[in-house]
Amino acid sequence: MGLAELSSILWRERDMLELLLFKLEEEQLVLAAGRTRWLAHATREVEVVLEQIRLTEVLRAVEVAAVGPALGLGTDPSLGQIADAADEPWSDLFHQHRKTFRALTAEITALADANRELLTAGQRAVQETMLVVSGSAQTYGRRGETVAATPRTRLIDEAM
Repeated sequence: MGLAELSSILWRERDMLELLLFKLEEEQLVLAAGRTRWLAHATREVEVVLEQIRLTEVLRAVEVAAVGPALGLGTDPSLGQIADAADEPWSDLFHQHRKTFRALTAEITALADANRELLTAGQRAVQETMLVVSGSAQTYGRRGETVAATPRTRLIDEAM
């Protein structure tokens, strides 16, 4: 146990975050292509990676609780605090871990938000299509309540 073990755990966590980024990108490609048949598989793969990350975070927390007091930081220091308190070459390595975690987190957040928007837009489009097909489309009344849209007469030119 020590700085070497903590660094090893951080490397594993970085690898898993990169895998999560890849899986989110796969999910986005499935969504963008409209291949909803594979969406459940892609989502399940994202969930598996997230569970692995959670388990690794527990290992990291245990190791940080052991390393922190050895550096005079208490049992729950941040990675930045550990990097500042550690001697070289550990200080530089932990600063690099921190920088990479921040970049990966930003990328993952942006990709997850984009996927959420694609899912919402797809759900909205399906819902609107189903309402039009079933003839029970709803709209808002004068007081803001939902009301059934008044059916419209449709003319079909059979000569075409």
